[in-house]
Amino acid sequence: MDIKYFDNAATTRVKEEVLKEMLPYFCEQYGNPSSIYGIGREAKRAIEQARKRVSELVNCKPNEIYFTACGTESDNTALKGIAYENKGKGNHIITTKIEHPAILNTCETLSKQGFRITYLNVDKDGIIDLEQLKNSITDKTILISVMFANNEIGTIQPIQEIAKIAKMYNIVFHTDAVQACGNVPIDVQKMGIDMLSLSGHKLYGPKGIGALYVKTGIKFQKFLDGGHQERDRRAGTENVAGIVGLGKACELARINMSKHINHLTSLRDYYISQIEKRIPYAKLNGAREKRLPGNSDFSFRFVEGEAILLNLDLKGICASSGSACSTGSTLPSHVLVAIGLSKELAYSALRTTFGEENTKEDVDYLIENLVEIVDRLRKMSPEYSEFIEMKK
Repeated sequence: MDIKYFDNAATTRVKEEVLKEMLPYFCEQYGNPSSIYGIGREAKRAIEQARKRVSELVNCKPNEIYFTACGTESDNTALKGIAYENKGKGNHIITTKIEHPAILNTCETLSKQGFRITYLNVDKDGIIDLEQLKNSITDKTILISVMFANNEIGTIQPIQEIAKIAKMYNIVFHTDAVQACGNVPIDVQKMGIDMLSLSGHKLYGPKGIGALYVKTGIKFQKFLDGGHQERDRRAGTENVAGIVGLGKACELARINMSKHINHLTSLRDYYISQIEKRIPYAKLNGAREKRLPGNSDFSFRFVEGEAILLNLDLKGICASSGSACSTGSTLPSHVLVAIGLSKELAYSALRTTFGEENTKEDVDYLIENLVEIVDRLRKMSPEYSEFIEMKK
């Protein structure tokens, strides 16, 4: 069966150009970057080239990039690193109710260690209130962490304005940009970002590699003890092939940014318009304009999202009901609850995230099947039948 993949927020395929650059570092240039002989120096050179490529994607200095194993490690390093480094100054951290579990669970751990966490509300589109942010700041606030773009509903936050507020109060500002990097332009200098997390497998690079941008002058405690890799900030022998792959993926994302955005935005807007036209009682979740170019999240009233997913899978269609990191949870999405959805609507959500390989024909195939599946499942729903009878 021909697979139609619409879950690029969960992961992306590794591009052939990326894999090609990675391969020599498994079996040919396999040296340890800490070694002084030839193949060790070659591995070190490859790492520094990748560091430069990552830095160019977000417009920072190469030495402000630290390689990690994933976005989750980057988030942990940022939050715990700043918290532990500044615990003598204060114990207050501000974040939002719609963050990725990598942020929320790290904050929960820190709260058990004496740190106080403020979770900002969001409006119906998933955007924070800047006034609430200002009013939440105290003389003990040491960190503000707000995700660049939400992984479920795709909403993009007013990052530059948040950074200005943080700077006004001399507070470190971190953003989880795992979903945003490679999908929208990011300039950490222009936007005033102090720390930023990104991940390779969200932008057509390999899994198991991520990076953390830390502005020069920002001090943080290291996350791992061991050797002196990553300028004594992240111990452990470097994942050279993964780092090379991340670097190449970032280079391709930077070069193809405009084309990428235009293509995904076109597919997204077409899909949204067709769903709203052809499926009644479908609700678009998240901001209509300020959202990631490939993201669409709909709640289909009277139908469970899991049932839709299972039926789509039978047609060779891959989509999602929310964050891949929350699969297995019996609770409704914390993001959808935070934007005010009822449990019924939260459980009926379907997230589609388009990628570079998707075509309009692919999206038409998704739409036709989704229209049929939702209609068929609703006809099996007593609640839907009662609703229709009441409307007569």
